[in-house]
Amino acid sequence: MKVSICTLAHGRADHLRNLVRGLAASVRQPDELVISVLQEDLYDLPSTAFPIRQVRPDANGLSLSAARNFAARRAEGEFLIFLDVDCIPHPSLIGDYVLAASEAEGLFMGEVGYLPKGTPLDPLDFALLDTVAVKHTERAGPPEGALGPCGDYRCFWSLNFAMTRAAFDAVGGFDEGYSGYGGEDTDFGRLCAEAGQALWWVRGAKTYHQYHPHHMPPVHHIDSVIANARYFAGKWGEPTMQHWLRAFRLMGLAAPGPQGWHRLRDVCEADLALTRQQEHEPFASTRVVLEQLESRESRLATAETVSA
Repeated sequence: MKVSICTLAHGRADHLRNLVRGLAASVRQPDELVISVLQEDLYDLPSTAFPIRQVRPDANGLSLSAARNFAARRAEGEFLIFLDVDCIPHPSLIGDYVLAASEAEGLFMGEVGYLPKGTPLDPLDFALLDTVAVKHTERAGPPEGALGPCGDYRCFWSLNFAMTRAAFDAVGGFDEGYSGYGGEDTDFGRLCAEAGQALWWVRGAKTYHQYHPHHMPPVHHIDSVIANARYFAGKWGEPTMQHWLRAFRLMGLAAPGPQGWHRLRDVCEADLALTRQQEHEPFASTRVVLEQLESRESRLATAETVSA
């Protein structure tokens, strides 16, 4: 079975080079790497034993759905593995996914370890990466066995997943009605569930997420999150990204209305400071920010009750 690795990239040249280096260290080499390039210049990448094809999507703007679909359409493999640009695949990732696909059908989600800032990456020492990488506290852990069913499509996460081309085509790929950031992953999980594609957690198929500063909840993408939340609700008749929207409401940034959620004011430095990933943390956490906001709201409510 021919295996294609699909990714998309905008900036983050060092991250992409490390992804390529990780693939070059794979026990089972990919048959190709296809990169949806979302910038004007192509990337200068290391030489590899497998072909690397850099392709530019036709769509204008930043559409993650369109970029992933374009990479998948240009890929030649019967089995597609999707990795985000900031991922370094473990040498066994490809083999683990191929083994999983031989035992079940559907969508497969591998493990992710988050690397702290300053983790040495030259050379790639996977034993070291295993030692320092941490699991995201808001994501499910690996299954006890080689495969474990995922019963909630909302858990789907496009950072590291795989499926056969036939399964991807049967679902129709990612909905390109989503623009910018937010919602397209949950929608794709829902599409798979509606199409009868089982979702599986995979023990192994691990990738290491390279550190980069981030905001969570993603206040820097508030407009696209709100727009995509409206799109999801119009399509499926129910909301999504509720934890992010609740945080936006508690911050005074957004509120629900008759036509759906809408922004109340511009994002300011205080909002960015609250949500900014701290340098000592390998990942940003919506839960931590929500706990702070809810605690503040509770204190304010108590103070108002006392003063009344």
